[in-house]
Amino acid sequence: MSTAIEFNHISKQYRLGLVSTKTLTSDLNRWWQMNVLRKEDPYLKVGETNDRSKKALSDFVWALKDIDFKVEQGDVVGIIGKNGAGKSTLLKLLSRVTTPTTGTIKARGRIASLLEVGTGFHSELTGRENIYMNGAILGMSKQEINRKLDEIVDFSGCERYIDTPVKRYSSGMMVRLGFAVAAHLDPEILVVDEVLAVGDAEFQKKAIGKMKDVSKGEGRTVLFVSHNMESVQRLCTKGVLLKDGMLEYQGTVSDTIAIYQKMYVLQNRKQWLNPTGRQVEGLRINEFSLKIGDNILDRDVKSDDELCVEIDFDLQKEFPDMVIGVSVFDEQGRYIYRTLNIDVDDEFNRKLKVGRNLIRAKLPIDMLRSGLYNVQIDASRHNVNWLYDPYNETESTLTFIVDRTKSFSKMFSTSAVVAPRVKWELV
Repeated sequence: MSTAIEFNHISKQYRLGLVSTKTLTSDLNRWWQMNVLRKEDPYLKVGETNDRSKKALSDFVWALKDIDFKVEQGDVVGIIGKNGAGKSTLLKLLSRVTTPTTGTIKARGRIASLLEVGTGFHSELTGRENIYMNGAILGMSKQEINRKLDEIVDFSGCERYIDTPVKRYSSGMMVRLGFAVAAHLDPEILVVDEVLAVGDAEFQKKAIGKMKDVSKGEGRTVLFVSHNMESVQRLCTKGVLLKDGMLEYQGTVSDTIAIYQKMYVLQNRKQWLNPTGRQVEGLRINEFSLKIGDNILDRDVKSDDELCVEIDFDLQKEFPDMVIGVSVFDEQGRYIYRTLNIDVDDEFNRKLKVGRNLIRAKLPIDMLRSGLYNVQIDASRHNVNWLYDPYNETESTLTFIVDRTKSFSKMFSTSAVVAPRVKWELV
C-alpha cells in the first residue's frame, strides 16, 4: 500500500497581535529570504505551546510543533484532541489554505476539503450556481459538474430550493450542499473538519456512509476531525491524537479514543462529593463512590472484581416511593445498562431510616468488554417526573476502566457493546 500523505516535521507558528516586524527594512528582508531564497523566516522566534488556558509569555505561539507521520492510501484517519490542539490548523496546511512555518507536506492525488460551513459560497447566488462555482474552486471541470449535478443535488436533499439564493438557506442546508459538492469531486484525499456536527442525524448518517464508500469501496483517503467520538469510532480505522500542537499518539482508532478520554474528558474520577444538583424533596445525596471492597477504586477493573457503587445520602422523612438509579455508559456515550434500588427488593425502601443511609449496588463487570465506562446516578419519586437529574452535570460522572487483556474473547469483542462470559458445556 502506497503512502497518500506525508507530514515531515511540520510546525506552524503564529504571532499574536501585530504581524509586521515593525520596520520596512525587516519586512523586505523577510520577504526576500522566504520568497526568493526559499529560506526559513529569519525573524522566527521560539514561542510557546498553544495552551490557550494559560497567559502567554511571548508574542509567538506554536499552533503545531514538529508533526511527523504518514497516512497510507485508503486509510480513514480520525484526528482528535481538545479545542486549540491544532487539528484544524493541520487540515488547513494540508489543504494549502496556509503554509507551514517549517517542514514539508507531500500529498499524492487531488484533495477535496470541507473545512468551514459555506466556504466558497456566494450568498446572492442560487444553490445551483454555487455548485458550479464551488466545484470549479475544488478543481472540477464544467463537464464533470454537469455529469454529476443531479447526483449532487439529490445527495444534498436541497432539490426544492436549488434555484433559491443560498442566503435563505439554513446552516444545515449550507453544510449539506457544501459536503455534497466535495464528496462528489472523486478526490484521492477527502478532508472533513467538524462540519457534520451542524447537520441533522439523517444527513450525518448519509455523509458517514458516503465517506465509508469513498474510502473502502474506492480506496480513497479520508482525514476526519470531530469531537463526536461515536462518529470517529464508526467511520475511522486509525486515529491521531494532538495535544498542545504536538503529536501525542498515533494508532488504532479505539486506542486513540481511549487515550483521549483518559487525558481530557473523564479524568478518571472515582468519587463525587457534595453534589450541587437539584435534590428531591426530603432526600439529600452527599456523595457516591466506586469501590472494590471498602477501598476507593484506584486501578483498572478485572472481570472477577466486585465493583460497587456506594451512595451516601440523608433522608429527612420516610420515603417509601424513592427511586435511585445507577446507569452505565461506554466511552462513546452508548447506554449499556441501568439498575434501580427497587429492581430486586420491593421492601428495600422500608428498611431505610430517617437520617443517614449508606447503600451499595454491585455492578456486573464480567459482561463488559475492555474499555472505559461512565457511571451516573439519579433519584426521583416513583411514578413521578424526574426531580433529580444530573445526567448533564459533569460532576456527577464517575469512571472506571475494564481490563480484559487476559481474556481470549477480547480479540473478538472489540466492536461489541458488551462481552458477557457465557458458560459453554458439551451435552
